[in-house]
Amino acid sequence: MPAAKFEIIYKDLKKKIEGNIYPAEAVFPSENELTEAYGCSRATLRRALACLIEQGYIQAGQGRRMRVIYQPTEQNEFMIGGIESFREAAARNHFQAVTRVIHFAEGVVDEKTSQKTGLPLGSDIYDVRRIRYLDGKALILDINLFLREAVPDLTPEIASRSIYDYIENDLGMVIVTSRRRMTVEYAADLDMHWLEMGDYNCLAVVSGRTYNAEGIQFEYTQSRHHPEYFCFEDTAIRRRSRESLIK
Repeated sequence: MPAAKFEIIYKDLKKKIEGNIYPAEAVFPSENELTEAYGCSRATLRRALACLIEQGYIQAGQGRRMRVIYQPTEQNEFMIGGIESFREAAARNHFQAVTRVIHFAEGVVDEKTSQKTGLPLGSDIYDVRRIRYLDGKALILDINLFLREAVPDLTPEIASRSIYDYIENDLGMVIVTSRRRMTVEYAADLDMHWLEMGDYNCLAVVSGRTYNAEGIQFEYTQSRHHPEYFCFEDTAIRRRSRESLIK
């Protein structure tokens, strides 16, 4: 399924911001300049700009001119507020990424798993566990459960590349929402065995339930991150109450 026009524009502008073509605090090109450059309508452009605003790359200023607010960090940065694959996050942070599948099995959701993950009791699932390497270091343990009905014909080979790429481009599913919870936990035996923990005995754990355009939860994921190499970033927007606006 080909990418929508606004998505192509969004990714191109994001790449230019990350590449410092549009540096931090610089005034962003106007809508007129961008619609002419990309040969698109204002509506299409505004969808792309909305994605950049949501991800914390630009901000609307006075006179409706945008300003770049993105600043690169030294640590590998994962966004809490957006949905991106490991491969996309690694590319954005300019890391060489490798995925190793250490477990791939089919199963059925029991009562305990259903309560923990939100997946329907008795559903057929794929149970996938992967080690994520960045620049040769084993830094993330991903534990994923996928509904087999929603993500059919999943294989270890697909899991070693990108499951989201398969879901979106081969299956044509639209991924919409992910509810996430981040905690700090003591490292388990599995973490100590597979990740290069060194002297650390704890890690950051991001658990998420992901939904498609039909509102169906098709995935539960738990990403267990080495604490030294990662930071998690979101863009917070202050939403004023209606009462305060009236005052």
